[in-house]
Amino acid sequence: MTLFGQSFFVLALSYFFTVYSRPTGDHLRNIDSFIRAVQQVEDSNPGLSPLALVRALRRTAGHDDGMTNHFLGASYNLSDAELLETAIFNASSFSFFDKALHHIVTNYGEERGVVLAPDGTTVALTPLLLGIESGLKAKIEGTQAVGLFPLTLGRTLGLSFLSLQDFPPSYRLGPNGCWDSVDRPKLFKLSRPATLATDAVINGGMDGAILGMDLSNLPASEQPQALSEVLKGYYSFDLYEVQGLDAVTRHVSPRRREISRSILEPLDLHSQVMETLALVWKLEKTEWIALDNGVGKAVKDGLQEFVHKYWDCPQIIPRCQWGAKPYQSTPIPLSLPLQFLYVHHTYEPSSPCLSFPNCSRNMRAMQRFHQVDRGWSDIGYSFVVGSDGYVYEGRGWNHLGRHTRGHNAIGYGVSIIGNYTATLPSRHAMDLLRHHLVRCAVDGGRLAANFTIHGHRQVVNYTSCPGYAFYSEIRSWEHFSE
Repeated sequence: MTLFGQSFFVLALSYFFTVYSRPTGDHLRNIDSFIRAVQQVEDSNPGLSPLALVRALRRTAGHDDGMTNHFLGASYNLSDAELLETAIFNASSFSFFDKALHHIVTNYGEERGVVLAPDGTTVALTPLLLGIESGLKAKIEGTQAVGLFPLTLGRTLGLSFLSLQDFPPSYRLGPNGCWDSVDRPKLFKLSRPATLATDAVINGGMDGAILGMDLSNLPASEQPQALSEVLKGYYSFDLYEVQGLDAVTRHVSPRRREISRSILEPLDLHSQVMETLALVWKLEKTEWIALDNGVGKAVKDGLQEFVHKYWDCPQIIPRCQWGAKPYQSTPIPLSLPLQFLYVHHTYEPSSPCLSFPNCSRNMRAMQRFHQVDRGWSDIGYSFVVGSDGYVYEGRGWNHLGRHTRGHNAIGYGVSIIGNYTATLPSRHAMDLLRHHLVRCAVDGGRLAANFTIHGHRQVVNYTSCPGYAFYSEIRSWEHFSE
């Protein structure tokens, strides 16, 4: 880059951090805002490579720790990174560190350094960008991506398992949380005390692993896209243009669980995490990590929980995220495990929902109909499946629903949004219910291992639910009984 270009680089980055970090009502913590800010830098610096940009961003966030430098090299030796750091220190505010790249959880449970993605999930930027940098470095050098798993997931998982090894495995990962507003997100509040591996950090790690692998595997003749284009292609897409996830062939964020599993499951994850912890101990002089049998068991138990929670189970959008109204009386607890799963279609809304905003509107409309028109305490279903790649929490795992008259206490009621009298739900939506939600329920002790699937129409006389086409489909499913 010429001196003239470098000068514009500094000016653009000064604008980038002044605008993006300004603590005013204009500051929105979503991935689209971050992408726009990155694109402003790229547009002002046509010769800036994506690798130089992600390295510079790493420098600004202070992520030159021993293990990162071991795999990626030190960012401070790069002139672009130094220019970016200068731009930051000339900016009027440092809130960019806190709200864009610098990941922390405050004493009040606010998680910073995370952004809201268009699909309704929350992503930590640091592991995402480390994965992208690893992939870009490998692409430029013509090698395999080195350190991709340790940088994106391995270190965080291992340290989280160890720091909470006296707690049950389910408390060593997560939690999720909710934004103050999905339209204008500014504050993300966790649902319980944080671990080192919050859901946002794990989402960012999975996304970083996916994009890093994609970039490292580009053909030799193909140059990487600009960073903003890489992020747009993965996060900012319109399922309406392709009629749902069944028609999507590229890697996109609603499929992060299945894609990351296909990439990482072939690895010996236990060995990978143990080797990562040994490297942390060596490079960062973390003396409390003693790689004895107790550590091995903590890692084994933690990985079992990770696989269950983030690969076997589907991503469930919590009530607070889709904008649920409060329950209008006292919820009645269920006695678990339950013996039945009752399958429904919503009929109205009659069309599949293909995006988080649309599915959320459908959820609010159904809750309003159930509470206001029917006088129920809440939305009737236990869970609702969208065609956007996600399951939406209704009354949830632990509370009595109102979905299948006379059978609510003995089974979960799960509905797929749409009218399936003549057509089937998307294959992806049916798989979420048939394979992922069911396995999650059984392995989590919520459904009995020998549970039975029924269509709503089998136990309630006045309905054709879940629609003739869908009912014919579920009759072939395992655990279905006439």
